[in-house]
Amino acid sequence: MKFCLECGSRLVLKECNGEGEVPYCESCAAFRFPVFSTAMSTAVLNRDLDKILLIQQYNRKDYILLAGYVNKGENAEAALVREVREEAGLEIIAYEYMRSQYFAPSNTLMLNFISVADTEDLSQMSDELDHAAWFTLDEAAAAILKGSLAESFLLTIISKLRQGRTLESFTAAAR
Repeated sequence: MKFCLECGSRLVLKECNGEGEVPYCESCAAFRFPVFSTAMSTAVLNRDLDKILLIQQYNRKDYILLAGYVNKGENAEAALVREVREEAGLEIIAYEYMRSQYFAPSNTLMLNFISVADTEDLSQMSDELDHAAWFTLDEAAAAILKGSLAESFLLTIISKLRQGRTLESFTAAAR
């Protein structure tokens, strides 16, 4: 951030109570901590944990993981359940938080999950998706957009799945 979000004045760096140098607006006499979006991304698995849902969106040919922004007042878990329901028409029965990573192109903190859907039926998929399909673990690794944040998350998830995860090891989704 170079300018104050409130008044538009140029920010300067100023020491902030042990936080290090933080952007400061001299006009407002206020520190302006960085602002960014928060989104969730998930590898949706089937009940047998042997298939992963990949999607295509925005007229792009590349396969990615299902993702969406966390709304104001919403936690990441609720966003996960909502986004999967809205986009793929699937109910999430279990999930596990994996890790986060900042995604500079959209100034977004991505929170990544593994989730388990109640069914593989994609007949209720919304028009927000161009295409969605279930892939085996190996097929998903081959199909995912190479060099992407989605690929990094997916490969980590596949590694965890190959360590013998069971459905019972996930947190049950609140209904």
